[in-house]
Amino acid sequence: MRRATGLGLGSTLIAGALVAGAVAAPAATADSGARGGPEARGVRIAAERAARQGIDWADCPEDWGLVKPIQCGWVNVPLDYSRPDGRQIRIAVDRIGHTGTADQRQGALVYNPGGPGGSGMRFPTRVTNKNPVYAKMAQAYDFVGFDPRGVGHSTPISCVDPQEFVKAPKADPVPDSEADKRAQRKLAAEYADGCAERSGWMLPHMTTPNTARDLDVVRAALGEKKLNYLGVSYGTYLGAVYATLFPGHVRRMIVDSVVNPSREKIWYQANLDQDVAFQTRWDDWKAWVAKNDAVFHIGDTPAKVEAQWVKLRATAKRSPLGGVVGPAELLAFFQSAPYYDSAWVPVARTWSAYLAGDAQALVDAAAPDLSDTAGNAAAENGNAVYTAVECADAKWPTNWRTWDRDNTRLHRDHPFLTWSNAWMNLPCATWSAKQHTPVQVRTGKGLPPVLIVQSERDAATPFEGAVELHERLEGSRLIVEKNAGSHGVTGLVNPCVNDRVDAYLLSGWLDSRDVECAPHATPKP
Repeated sequence: MRRATGLGLGSTLIAGALVAGAVAAPAATADSGARGGPEARGVRIAAERAARQGIDWADCPEDWGLVKPIQCGWVNVPLDYSRPDGRQIRIAVDRIGHTGTADQRQGALVYNPGGPGGSGMRFPTRVTNKNPVYAKMAQAYDFVGFDPRGVGHSTPISCVDPQEFVKAPKADPVPDSEADKRAQRKLAAEYADGCAERSGWMLPHMTTPNTARDLDVVRAALGEKKLNYLGVSYGTYLGAVYATLFPGHVRRMIVDSVVNPSREKIWYQANLDQDVAFQTRWDDWKAWVAKNDAVFHIGDTPAKVEAQWVKLRATAKRSPLGGVVGPAELLAFFQSAPYYDSAWVPVARTWSAYLAGDAQALVDAAAPDLSDTAGNAAAENGNAVYTAVECADAKWPTNWRTWDRDNTRLHRDHPFLTWSNAWMNLPCATWSAKQHTPVQVRTGKGLPPVLIVQSERDAATPFEGAVELHERLEGSRLIVEKNAGSHGVTGLVNPCVNDRVDAYLLSGWLDSRDVECAPHATPKP
């Protein structure tokens, strides 16, 4: 899952030619995983309606930053699937046609980058930008992105004024006292209240199962009898829930960097597990920085690099850099390194420049830009959706003693992320909208083999999640990138992974057993 950087951190997400005439959508029956009930009937009605209406594709609005030949449109879906003729909300979608011949076309490939709260609307730009990793699959598939319910250009939600949301410096997420904890608890409760005040009408319906139902309606609106899907991070959980509810509607599905789908993990325990994994990958990055001390001059052992980090946090806490970058803002910037290998070099370079006397580079990288009102609105919206979905998907502890006990214990050995993650999720403890029971992810009738891709040392979605999903989805195959930890494997250059992803999407081919791949290339300073 992609995560924002925390309520007390000034959260930002890190942290993604069709048939014009629609065909009738296959019914979402109990056998196909919709399990009966009013929601199953509602999604069937909505999908049939969307299949008749299709999508009115047009040039994208100029301020969306999506240029021709990418096209945009909307799909209407019920706010509440138990009332399919009631209030409707909009789902924004975009597409770019396949690049191959008519005979090569295999339909639409729908993408979700994670979150919850991430926008998939940039997916077609992987074709316009000529990203070589996607070249073969682009020959066969129209690339389709969408903003899930609550996100961006779909019917959006909000919890706080975006300019207030990004103001800095925020309080240090690591508490020094009980008073610090009380202050953070107050902020979290106020944030939950703000969500209810600004977006309360949508909050009970901001669930992963409802987003999966939206996805099935989008599939029908695209004129696709079955779904081809690529989900990364939280997008893997969305895919797993879709596969459970609509197994007979899946054609090909790839899930990359997997959220543990166990009911016992969604979502409180999943975030505690994430704290442990982030510490592991932070330690990996420190070892790499130390190995390249001749370039960065931060420290020639991991312990010395950690000491410099502690010193930097303390300095920023005493006197925020540039008046705006305190420990919270530093963490928002530095956590990209354990997230993505692509951030290893730029984060180390910026830190190195600071130690050499150029503090401005670090301030520019870590401080919010109050003039970027559109970016700030997107960041606030992303955090609102993240919170709304995780709070609505499952029941959370309401007793502060539980949170305090668990996070105090974890922080002792995993201090990098633990408390900031706690504060970010704490609004769920006082959430006023209904909290549901997670879907029991499982194999259903008609589900084809699913391809699961995972790096062994992923920080955001620990490896055990991929193993758990693999065990739940019969016939699935697991590709493990060994001794690697970047989040989002399918977008990296690693022929062992790339060739298998292409083979699966283009022909349905899978290895006869699970595969271990060597890691992609380590970043070079």
